Amino acid sequence: MSYKILCDYFHSEIEAESVATRKCLERIPESLYEYKPHERSMALGYLALLVADIPKWVKDTIKISVIDLATYDRFPLSTTKALLDHYEKNLQDALESLANITEDQISKPFELKNNGQVLFSSPKLESIGSSINHWVHHRGQLTVYMRLNDIAVPSIYGPSADEKTF
Repeated sequence: MSYKILCDYFHSEIEAESVATRKCLERIPESLYEYKPHERSMALGYLALLVADIPKWVKDTIKISVIDLATYDRFPLSTTKALLDHYEKNLQDALESLANITEDQISKPFELKNNGQVLFSSPKLESIGSSINHWVHHRGQLTVYMRLNDIAVPSIYGPSADEKTF
């Protein structure tokens, strides 16, 4: 299977997942950014930011072939509007990168580093698929936090208890 077929599939997958992701992010109130369901859990605001940020990982995987955790440009969490704008930019950048990917870009490995030290390296196609799975996983976590705070959970793969579509 050619890399272009897989990248087209990933493009479609991101587009499909983006609708429900947007619905979740737009419902997160700033007043709950510090909420944690357990002391070892991440804060709701951080989780929402992670969900908004993961599409950027796809672009960075394709365009620069590396993410260094020590120097990664972290978006400052502030307002729901800013979070949504950040998400939309990351989403569009990921889709554009997948639509315009070259054989040269895809042939290089992806590396995750921390302060220059390689934590792991993998083929870019594997890293892109893994990022999408990671994104969906954290969006699922986000819906649990939403439920615990009585925030309406949107329909994702079918009706939710809050949005009956039949």
